[in-house]
Parts: sequence; C-alpha cells; structure tokens
Amino acid sequence: MAKLYFSYAAMNAGKSTILLQAAYNYRERGMEVLLLTSALYRDAADGHITSRIGISAEATLYTQYTDLFALIQERMGQGRLDAIFVDEAQFLTKDQAWQLARVSDHLGMPVLAYGLRTDFRGELFEGSAALLAIADSLREVRTICECGRKATMVIRQGPDGKALTEGDQISIEKTTYVSLCRRHWEDRMGRFPPA
Repeated sequence: MAKLYFSYAAMNAGKSTILLQAAYNYRERGMEVLLLTSALYRDAADGHITSRIGISAEATLYTQYTDLFALIQERMGQGRLDAIFVDEAQFLTKDQAWQLARVSDHLGMPVLAYGLRTDFRGELFEGSAALLAIADSLREVRTICECGRKATMVIRQGPDGKALTEGDQISIEKTTYVSLCRRHWEDRMGRFPPA
C-alpha cells in the first residue's frame, strides 16, 4: 500500500541530501522516480534539487498553481513510475498536500515529501501544517544547535547578524538562517531574557 511520507526539520539538517540518496537508491534498483521542487526561488531553467554537500539531480518545478495530482497522473501515463519525491514541501499549498495524498491513495504511488516545519517566527508553513495533519508517516530529520542540543527552530538574521522578528514568511537567502534549539531561539528572538 502506497503512503504519503513527510520528513521535516530545521534548516541545514540534510533533508535534500536524504531525498537525493533515497531517489538514487530507487534508480540504482532500476526504478523510475519523479523529483519535484518549488519554483519559488528558481529561474525557469533551474529544475534541480541541490544539496549543500554538492550532490544534485534534475527535478520538475512546481508553483502554487500546479495541480500535482494531474502532473503526476500525466507522468504515469508516459511510462513506468515507482515513487515521487518532493523537496521544499513547506511551499506546497494545503490543496497540493491533499493532491499528494490522493496520489498515494488513488494512484497507488508512494510520495516522499521533505521540508521545513516552521518559519523564523516559529509558525508552521501552510504545506508543512497540511502534511503534518494528513501524512501517513512523519519523520523528524535532526540537526544541532550551536549548544549541541537538537535544533528545532530557525532564526532569520539581518545584515547586522541580529535575529529578525518580523517580515515575510518566505525569504530565499539561505545564508541568513541559523538553526537553533528552542531555548536559544527564544533568547535570540527576545522572547525570553538570556539566563
């Protein structure tokens, strides 16, 4: 039975690396996979999923307007397909998360989605909230805070290195983000005075 999987984490936990490794494993066994990633911060020619450690693979770009069920159903009509991998799943709409659930439920195709759980304000992304609610299997990918504890939160730093406490939920400059444990996130966000 096919399932919808959601692997989530803070920034720089290796989600894309895990996705690319899993897709490689399928392909190594002669299976066909479809890789999808958000077009939100890419130009039209950049359909790739790239890991910080330097590995990458071609991917189909999706926008908030893409009907993922129709896209996948059409791709299935073109030949063998064994699994769907979705990077940047936090950028999915709620409807798209449900479309992916329908892919597993009605088309019998496993869907493995990877993304951030929360934004720099500590709030869920729309796609992540939907996937947390409806995915058959949830997996936390762990990374660490500067103190060595598990990092579950992310801050967005301004040019001065201080944590921003307001702004648009989505900003594409990955270098401005730092993953922290909840305690240090609260300290840096000014929500609780440092001890």
